[in-house]
Amino acid sequence: MSRPSLALVGATGAVGTVMVDLVSTRADVWGDVKLVASPRSAGRRITVRGEELEVQALSPEVFDGVDVAVLDLPDPVAAEFAPVAAERGAVVIDKSGAFRMNPDVPLVVPEVNPEAIARRPLGIISTPNCTTLSMIVVIGVLDQRYRVEDLVVASYQAASGAGQEGIETLYGQIEKVAGDRTLGTAPGDVRRVVGDELGPFPAPLAMNVVPWAGSLKEDGWSSEELKVRGESRKILDRPDLRVSATCVRVPVMRTHALAIHARFAEPVDVDEVHKVLDAAPSVIVCDDPATGQFPTPVDATGTDPTWVGRIRRALDDPQALDMFCCGDNLRKGAALNAAQIAEHVAAGLSASA
Repeated sequence: MSRPSLALVGATGAVGTVMVDLVSTRADVWGDVKLVASPRSAGRRITVRGEELEVQALSPEVFDGVDVAVLDLPDPVAAEFAPVAAERGAVVIDKSGAFRMNPDVPLVVPEVNPEAIARRPLGIISTPNCTTLSMIVVIGVLDQRYRVEDLVVASYQAASGAGQEGIETLYGQIEKVAGDRTLGTAPGDVRRVVGDELGPFPAPLAMNVVPWAGSLKEDGWSSEELKVRGESRKILDRPDLRVSATCVRVPVMRTHALAIHARFAEPVDVDEVHKVLDAAPSVIVCDDPATGQFPTPVDATGTDPTWVGRIRRALDDPQALDMFCCGDNLRKGAALNAAQIAEHVAAGLSASA
C-alpha cells in the first residue's frame, strides 16, 4: 500500500521550519514530500528525512498529486490557495485564521475533538490560534470530567507569536537596553532608547509588558482575545461557553503562557484534578510551589506537551480552579497540532486505499 504524499506550504518560515523537523523526526507515514514557499524562497534546498529537497514556488500546480497539504500562510493567501488545493484533491490543513470560524470547516485539536477531522465538507481542516492551543488541551481534559462553564484567562504571549519580525524586534531592543542600569527608573526612558524600532508591537517589549496582541475589534477587544473565545467554544462544541480573555505580550522569545480561572458544573478536588491531568498523554503537571516547581516558558520551550501548574481551588468558589499553563507556540501551538492532524488524515487515507 502506497503512503500518502504531503506538501508543506510555507516551509521556510518559523513554523514551517518546525514542521520540517517534525516530519523528519516523528513516525514516517509519508510518501513523497513537497516543500513549497513564496517565489522569493523558491530554489532553496532543505533537508527532510535525510534527503535534500528543493523548495517550489507556490502555485495551483504544486498541489497536483498531493494527498495532504499543510498550509502556513498569511490569511489572504490561505483564503486563496486552500480551496485551490482542495479542488485539486488534497486534504488541506490550514494554520491561518481564514477558515477557523467557518461552520463548514472543522477546528481541530486531536486530543480534544479528533472526531471532527472526518467532517470536512470543503476538504479543509483548520487549526486554532497558538494562544488557544497553549491552554485548550488542559481545558479539554478537565471539561470531559467536570464540564467547564466559565473561563477567564490572561495570556503572556511570546514575541515569536508575531512571527520572525517579532523575534528580531525583541532581540534588537534587548541589544539597545542591555547593560544600562539606569533604564526603567524614569518615565519614557526605555521608549527613548528603543526609539521607533517597535516592529509589530505598539510599545517597547524589552523591559516591558504590552497589554495588546492582534488588531482592534468592537468595544475595545483585540482580535487575539476574541479568537480565544470563539475558538474555545468551537473546539469544545459549546457555543454558549462564557469566555473572557486579556492578551498580553511579554519579553519572551518563545512559548506562550496563560493564567486561567475556570469554573465547572460541579465542585472540584485538586488531588483528583492532578490525577486527571497526569493521565492525559499531552500534559505535563509541574506543580510543587514549595520546591519551586511550576511551569515557565524556558522549561516548556522545545517540548510538545502543555505544561500546567499552580493548580488551586478558588478561595471563594468550590467549583472553580486557578492554574497556569505554558505551551510552545511554535510546536503544539502551531506545527505539532497540524502534524498530528495530518497523521490522522494519513491513517484514514491509508486505511481506505
